[in-house]
Amino acid sequence: MSIIKTLYTGVSGLQSHGKALGVVGDNIANVNTTGYKAENAVFSDVLGHSLLSTDIPGSGSKVTAITRTFSQGTFVSTDSPTDLAINGNGFFIVNGNLGGWNANFYSRAGQFALDNSGALVNPEGMVLQGYLANGAGEISNQLTDLRIANTILPPEETTEIVISANLDAGATPPTLAWDPTDPGVTSNFSTAITVYDSLGESHRADIYFVKSATANQWDWHALVDGGELTGGTAGVNQELAAGTLDFTTDGYLDTETTTIAPDFDFSGATQNQVITFDFGESLTEGGSGLDGVTQYAASSIIRSQEQDGYGTGELNGVGVQENGGVMAIYSNGEQRLVGQVALATFEAEGELARAGNNMWAETQGSGAARVGGAAEGSAGSITANALEQSNVDLASEFVDLIAYQRGFQANSRTVTTADQLYQEIVNLKR
Repeated sequence: MSIIKTLYTGVSGLQSHGKALGVVGDNIANVNTTGYKAENAVFSDVLGHSLLSTDIPGSGSKVTAITRTFSQGTFVSTDSPTDLAINGNGFFIVNGNLGGWNANFYSRAGQFALDNSGALVNPEGMVLQGYLANGAGEISNQLTDLRIANTILPPEETTEIVISANLDAGATPPTLAWDPTDPGVTSNFSTAITVYDSLGESHRADIYFVKSATANQWDWHALVDGGELTGGTAGVNQELAAGTLDFTTDGYLDTETTTIAPDFDFSGATQNQVITFDFGESLTEGGSGLDGVTQYAASSIIRSQEQDGYGTGELNGVGVQENGGVMAIYSNGEQRLVGQVALATFEAEGELARAGNNMWAETQGSGAARVGGAAEGSAGSITANALEQSNVDLASEFVDLIAYQRGFQANSRTVTTADQLYQEIVNLKR
């Protein structure tokens, strides 16, 4: 090997190790970058001669590739429900302009927020992509911008009241006959529930239970203050529904009978509002007789009660489920599915091109993006209120830093030694 070639061999070592030091420096600089994936420098030798030559040394080294480690970073909890992390494979898809290129880009950084148009955007203003839902909560198959309309949720009138309770089998019938004007004295037990009319106005309905003189039988009565009804008088209770509940000697609900058909005429709202009272699946209905109201020798108690109406609601926030389902949360406590976050997976994710700002671009080597909903196929699930941190291992990076530094120093010695030898040759003639 000539001394001149030795100089260039040493230079190639300086260049390759300098480039590797740059890779390590880039990793360390991004140790706190959300969703960053660590890179590795791949060295190879430089042949510098014919394959047929076996007794000639090579011409140094070079960095032939920079590979990326797509192992998952740790999750850090946040206070924002629109901060998202992918648990498993896949990338978020964002659309917008990056460096003059308007296209879909891919990212593991899930820092999203609602802009003034209701779109979920990242810090660069690029819009998260997904599938929108129709009014029935059915997800479409068309990839588009995820937007949550800031609209009022219309009210829903109550159509059903479901009650689960126990009525004390040892109770005795009241001394006085049932009187809706004095329900507290002429009943054994009561509960109250809020119901809604067609305008979303709330009303209190009181339900009284009266032990009948007939064995294992109770009567129930639903009352509303007349001041809330069309033609009613404030302060005067009006009975709008009633019935009887018959139990077996084991305390099971045997039959339900309606004696006054439900008919609620709330002022200013749709008249003749029918509210069904469900006390459980009786034996006569083919049920167990145990999932609703029972009659055991224990204190009368309400186990649960619910109704299906609600008042007007305003958009209060957004939540994201594990399958990427985007839920609009309203001030009245209701939630509605408005979309689903889409994820992209690739045949060769290591071939994606870095696009900056925590984003990647599709290349011929990576293959086309395979797009679908979160938690579908090979795509991972979504964790809300969390962000994926960089997967850079600082300990490994510092070990590499030392190794590359020593390699750089050793190659500099090759250059200086060759230079000294070259100087000796120059000094042969004085």
